[in-house]
Amino acid sequence: MGTVDAANKDVKLSLADKKPTVVFVLGGPGSGKGTQCANIVQQFHYTHLSAGDLLRAEIKSGSENGTMIQNMIKEGKIVPSEVTIKLLEKAMLDSGNDKFLIDGFPRNEENRAAFEAVTKIEPEFVLFFNCPEEEMERRLLSRNQGREDDNIETIRKRFKVFLDSSLPVIEYYRPRGRFK
Repeated sequence: MGTVDAANKDVKLSLADKKPTVVFVLGGPGSGKGTQCANIVQQFHYTHLSAGDLLRAEIKSGSENGTMIQNMIKEGKIVPSEVTIKLLEKAMLDSGNDKFLIDGFPRNEENRAAFEAVTKIEPEFVLFFNCPEEEMERRLLSRNQGREDDNIETIRKRFKVFLDSSLPVIEYYRPRGRFK
């Protein structure tokens, strides 16, 4: 009988062995990441993995992780790296593709370092959508997707988290020639 650790090791080896092409897609909430990813998928046949969508699906599953994720999102906090990475790894392996747009992750330096350490994958490049905060707020309030985190108070917390946490990730990749 195998252990959970042995099963996780096999998952990591198979993902690293696939040598997938990974593009991190970053930008503030409402900057157009999802919309542009849909265009890239159509043109270039990438698999679009939205970290936010994977987290919301986990919430809907009713799992213990889902409850923890829901509470963190309500507070505008970043979900622990290991939780999001595990969801991303599973989705990458299940997709059957070897080209991925990872939308909304890494959200901070710790996410970035953990993703590269756990998966042994560095992104091909980082696609960054720079959008004014007023425009992102307008888009989020008008998109009417029924998301509980699309309210003005949570949106403003998400902007602050993005500025404080995600911009250092962008600055990490910029001098490494992986920034678009």
